[in-house]
Amino acid sequence: MDAEMSAVYSAGREPDPDDVVAARDAALLVHPDKVRATLLVVDPDGTALGHAALYDRGGEWEVKRVIVDREQRGRGIGRLLMAGVEADARAAGAPRMILQTGDRQPDAVALYEKTGWTGIPTYEPYVTTIPQSICFEKVLDGAEQHAG
Repeated sequence: MDAEMSAVYSAGREPDPDDVVAARDAALLVHPDKVRATLLVVDPDGTALGHAALYDRGGEWEVKRVIVDREQRGRGIGRLLMAGVEADARAAGAPRMILQTGDRQPDAVALYEKTGWTGIPTYEPYVTTIPQSICFEKVLDGAEQHAG
């Protein structure tokens, strides 16, 4: 995922200064002790096809590291992952989930919109570290909608 995203976001741009790279990397870092759930879709021989995680971002339920192998896209794996993280969050009583993606990932944006996510203002730490962020929320049954 890191290699693919680096290629997508570095294409046609000058390299970012070291301090910007460090701040962005810190914002994207996933601390293992804050992972609430990890989902992995594998084929019958055990090859990983897709991944997603639920992450504790200061009490919010953030969906992180959603990736489907490039050769496997278009098979519904992304929808399966999103349904899985939603089921896990719902079972644990989360009122909503949030996520961040980028403006050069139209397929990701389309997946989130098709699976019932709504755009929200960019939240920290992405406001200052990744200005090209696009953020979403999905309010789960019985919860009132939050404004960002």
